Amino acid sequence: MNESTTTADFSERLDRIDLKILRVLQNDGRISNLKLAEAVALSPTAVLARVQRLTREGFIAGYQARLDPHKLGRGLLVFVEVLLDRTTPNVFDAFKAAVQAHEAIMECHMVAGGFDYLLKTRMADMAAYREFAGTVLWQLPGVRETRTYAVMEEVKHETRLPLG
Repeated sequence: MNESTTTADFSERLDRIDLKILRVLQNDGRISNLKLAEAVALSPTAVLARVQRLTREGFIAGYQARLDPHKLGRGLLVFVEVLLDRTTPNVFDAFKAAVQAHEAIMECHMVAGGFDYLLKTRMADMAAYREFAGTVLWQLPGVRETRTYAVMEEVKHETRLPLG
């Protein structure tokens, strides 16, 4: 599936049972094939074939456990706006490559507006973030300016996509 695929393309390729399978799997990625078949009122063989097709076609990108960052010493959530000194393809490429190398950077999004990238990080505390900012963030290629937003309260965190 490529990025130019439109929402209309999805609706033509996914029927109501496919969408129901995706909804159930978003809520419980560890559900057994038998329970999934019961939930969508199909045979286990038919459900398995659909899940395999949905995976093959890229609608299901993978499965992972959601971990509690607080219990694992990563309770401080920090968003960072990054403004680059130049917006040329080679600066973008160097920045993107450098970001990929740092596991403390959980997400990186190129955005339109007053800055170039929005980063999401999780740290143990503000001292750990200060260390990260000095040794990693401000050393990334092309960084001219950053703005940091430490999250005081995570009001909503949702990973499930709305499926109509």
